[in-house]
Amino acid sequence: PVPLLPLLCLAQLPAGTAYGFRSCHHPPRDPNLFLCVGHRLGTVPAAVGDLPPAATSLNLSHNSIALVPTSSFAHLPRLCQLDLAHNRLAQLEPGAFQGLAQLAALNLSHNHLARLEPGTFTGLAQLQTLDLAANRLAQLAEGTFAGLGNLTELRLDHNPLLALAPRALQALPSLARLFLRGCQLRALGEVAEAVQSLARLRLLDLCGNNLAQPPRLAPPRLAPPRRLAPLPTSLQELLLCNNSLQGLAWGTAGLPPALGTLDLAFNNISSPQPFAHLHLGTLKHLRLEGNPLDPLLLLAHSDLPPGSLDLSGLPLGTAGLAALCQRLAGRGQLARLQLRRLALSELSPGTLASCPPAATLDLSGNPLRRLGCLGKLLRPPQRLALLQLVAEGSALRRLAPCPPGAPLMPNLRQLSLRFHRLLLLPAEAFAHAPGLRRLRLELGSLARLHPRALRGLRALSGLSLDGNLLNLLLPGTFAPLRALRCLGLRNNRLGTLLPGTFAGLASLRRLDLGGNRLRHLGTEALMGLGALRQLYLDGNRLRALPPELFAPLRASLRLLDLSANFLRALPASSFRQLCQLRSLALRGQRPWGLKVVPADFFRGLAQLRWLHLGQNNLRVVPADVFAPLAQLRGLALPDVGRELEELPEGIFANLSQLRSLDLAGTGVRVLGTATLAGLGQLRWLRLAHSRLALLEPGTPRLLPALRYLDLRGCPLSCACANAWLPTWLLRGAPQVPYLYNYTCGQAGTGSLAPPTYLLAFDASVCYGGEALPCFALTMPTALALLVVPFLCHRWRWWRGWAPRRGWRWKRGQRRLAFDVFISYSDANQRWVLGTLVPELEGSALRLCLPPRDFRPGCAILDNISWGVLGSARTLCVLSPAYLSNARCQLELRLAASRRLAELCPPLLVMLLLAPPRPGAQLAAWRRLRRDWLLQGPLLSWPRDPRARPLFWARLKGALRGHGEEEEGDG
Repeated sequence: PVPLLPLLCLAQLPAGTAYGFRSCHHPPRDPNLFLCVGHRLGTVPAAVGDLPPAATSLNLSHNSIALVPTSSFAHLPRLCQLDLAHNRLAQLEPGAFQGLAQLAALNLSHNHLARLEPGTFTGLAQLQTLDLAANRLAQLAEGTFAGLGNLTELRLDHNPLLALAPRALQALPSLARLFLRGCQLRALGEVAEAVQSLARLRLLDLCGNNLAQPPRLAPPRLAPPRRLAPLPTSLQELLLCNNSLQGLAWGTAGLPPALGTLDLAFNNISSPQPFAHLHLGTLKHLRLEGNPLDPLLLLAHSDLPPGSLDLSGLPLGTAGLAALCQRLAGRGQLARLQLRRLALSELSPGTLASCPPAATLDLSGNPLRRLGCLGKLLRPPQRLALLQLVAEGSALRRLAPCPPGAPLMPNLRQLSLRFHRLLLLPAEAFAHAPGLRRLRLELGSLARLHPRALRGLRALSGLSLDGNLLNLLLPGTFAPLRALRCLGLRNNRLGTLLPGTFAGLASLRRLDLGGNRLRHLGTEALMGLGALRQLYLDGNRLRALPPELFAPLRASLRLLDLSANFLRALPASSFRQLCQLRSLALRGQRPWGLKVVPADFFRGLAQLRWLHLGQNNLRVVPADVFAPLAQLRGLALPDVGRELEELPEGIFANLSQLRSLDLAGTGVRVLGTATLAGLGQLRWLRLAHSRLALLEPGTPRLLPALRYLDLRGCPLSCACANAWLPTWLLRGAPQVPYLYNYTCGQAGTGSLAPPTYLLAFDASVCYGGEALPCFALTMPTALALLVVPFLCHRWRWWRGWAPRRGWRWKRGQRRLAFDVFISYSDANQRWVLGTLVPELEGSALRLCLPPRDFRPGCAILDNISWGVLGSARTLCVLSPAYLSNARCQLELRLAASRRLAELCPPLLVMLLLAPPRPGAQLAAWRRLRRDWLLQGPLLSWPRDPRARPLFWARLKGALRGHGEEEEGDG
């Protein structure tokens, strides 16, 4: 039976459970993380109603959720992380998160919450991080955070908070990090009073508020100033930047003893007097940038250690820097000396001589135009201590090399000159730092390297020249760099590589030449790179690859990226020598993509693990093209062209180790068992937005290890060939993202009709193995129902049989008043009364003749109906006048409708008295023949008197219901 067919299909599927969720999916590598991002979800149940209880992390950000009802997530008891950021949340009902006893992180940022009711966070006893940033909270009522005893981090940034209630945070004894940046708090004392009970608080961020505390001056005798409440003794970082503070009004014991970082940048502090009564001796970092304060006066009026003062952005000048360095003298070696944004345009030999030694010297953000020999700028202790020099974002246009005999920087390991304006790197530019390990010259205007620019850097292991204007590299430039392991030349203007460019780089492991203008590479372009493992040539203009280009890399190269070049067709021997290659990328060849892949294109790549051929325009793929890649783990073929509508049989037959296959955006319409054969280890299959319409039923058997199947945007056919697919998608092993949104192929064609969902496909219309018997039974019946009415209409053989016998049966059931009702027009009344009626009544026929036999006093319509229904036959006397008479038409229609209404209706006899004239009467006569003449026989009045006896005999026989009834013209 048809209803049992889905059950039969279900029984034939392999064991397992394929599954999908209506609005969420989870990455294959993290089965407990569920992503429901950016789907315009309006309610929480619609988003998470079908998620399993084992979920531990849920991301519902960037939706349109406005309300979280009570116990919305109660069916997810193991949830540890919940992200509701970037929604339209305006209300959280009490107990909204009830049942989430294990929740540790809750993100409610960037919503419309204006008020939090007490009890909102009931049941979140294990919550440790709560993010309420960028909402509309103007106040925090007492008891808002009740039940959050284990909370360690609270973010309230960028809310319109004007004040904090004294006990608003009292329910958070474990709070360690409190962020109130970008609010509208005005009184520092109210904040201090609110946080004084937080015994474990380590960081308090109040930057970007409207805090304005007057300086603590000598108080009047009768009106001492009000001191701020003491801060928690555990506080280690206090951030008060970007406010309007003029000082701090804490007393001598106001600042916590554990405080190590104090940020007062960009306030309005101009006098050191507010710091005179504060104990600053424990500070490790004090930031005062953007204040009109003389740092020398601050050091003179406070116990601040000079090494703790961040000098960045202070109005020092060269003289002030020298004076400050003198105060720092005798403090021992510093870990970091920051001289950022001090408006230093030149470093003279004595500028830094008085500064204490430091491991890191940061000169970033200064308008330095020239950097002289560092050996002459620093004293011997400074030269020995310096390990890292940073001068990023400067106006450097020239590097002055050190003259012979100049002091060296023996311990300098890292030099960063990013965002420079150097045009030329001179000879022996860094010879004074022979121990340099890392040199960064990215994102500048460097156009030329002197052939001896890098001489002396024998220990250099990392060189970054990305983002410059280099257009030519002379042979031997990198030869001194025997220890170099990473070389970055990305996004320059290199058009060619001369032979010997990389000579001497025997230790190089990574070479990045992407984003240049390379058009051709010679056979010897990569000579000397015998240890190279990673080579990036993407984003160039290569049109061909010499056969022996990669010969020097045959034993070492592991990764090769040739994406976004102009390769249209490559010879079969291009990569044959790279026997150790693990990853190969050829995606996105310009302008129209790679079109042809030879059959033996990948021969020799026996160790290849990852292959990316996406964003090309492949038209033909040989069946054995991937045969040499027996160790392949990942194959990406997304968007390889809509013209590739079919994959050859056995194309993946040798890929027994393949784990990931990406066919998204392709033109493949059918995936058959012969195509997927050999993929027994496949776990991840992506077919999204392809033209796939049909998956053959043997697919689950060939893919037993499949765990993730992406069919989004595929025009899947709701045909019997796919009848097995909805059932398998619901109970097979792989995850199918957004399974309930899949529509049939006809849905996305621009039609205004509602889409047909794949899971709503009724498989009962598919008969499986019973199709042939059902066809054999139903087809003859359907043909008979079509042919028999046509034959009856065409030959009218039933007129003399079925109605006659039916009438004889019916006549025995009911006695009628008349035998014949005569319908005629007034123009034919003389012939009817003088010829027709005497002849028929003389034959003992009972006639109903209008208006002779009508009942007096009744309406004409009632009499016509009474006469027609009370007569066994109706005789219509046809003539030109009859066709234009309304009463005659009514009598004819009534007689015909009676014939259709009764089981065995009486016969309708037509008598043509005179033929119609051409014109309107002829058209009416044709309509009459089409509509009514098949209801009964048609007899014509003969003009020849000798034929009239035969006419009367045939007419009387027709009226009595026996005799031969055929159409004639007399």
